[in-house]
Amino acid sequence: MTLKLHHLRPAPGAKTAKTRVGRGEGSKGKTAGRGTKGTKARYQVPAAFEGGQMPIHMRLPKLKGFKNPFKVEFQVVNLDRIATLFPEGGSVSVDDLVAKGAVRKGQPVKVLGQGDLSVAVQVSAHKFSSSAKEKISAAGGTTTEL
Repeated sequence: MTLKLHHLRPAPGAKTAKTRVGRGEGSKGKTAGRGTKGTKARYQVPAAFEGGQMPIHMRLPKLKGFKNPFKVEFQVVNLDRIATLFPEGGSVSVDDLVAKGAVRKGQPVKVLGQGDLSVAVQVSAHKFSSSAKEKISAAGGTTTEL
């Protein structure tokens, strides 16, 4: 007789019934294999429980939003300030603005369009607002972004 797949059976004693714990004193009743007392013998203890110590999620402060590490803070200069600092017009660079005390050095500068220009200025800065570009070009000047 040939051996077929449906003739195969597990070896005697290899298959044992599942132990049903906590179902009476006959087998693992009472403590159900958990020993006596202690946290591990209890039913449901939260994973983050610290034995009565103030839990870490309550010790730490709540976070309100986040701080963007890549945020670029511009120093702003309005056109009326440029008009008062450079009444004769000409070229205005970031270094000139630093020398006149309009901005601090080492930080990017943005030119905003508040105020009016009456002279032609060639302004070079890191950024320009659209209104500033319009007013500078209307006064006969130019803008160059660094």
